[in-house]
Amino acid sequence: MLSEQQVSRSWSTLFKGEITEKTFEKAESLLRNLRPESPLRHRLANELREIRNRYLQQSKA
Repeated sequence: MLSEQQVSRSWSTLFKGEITEKTFEKAESLLRNLRPESPLRHRLANELREIRNRYLQQSKA
């Protein structure tokens, strides 16, 4: 299991490049490494939803 610091660092680098379905799979994997009650998990899950919504809107355009 990764620490919150490791997840946070990996998360930052994950979304710096091109975003693909594989990116979302990796992000979800990172979230699973955090405790369910973790505030970081809650924040990143919300961020992931927002990023996915923007990704879907762009792919429809």
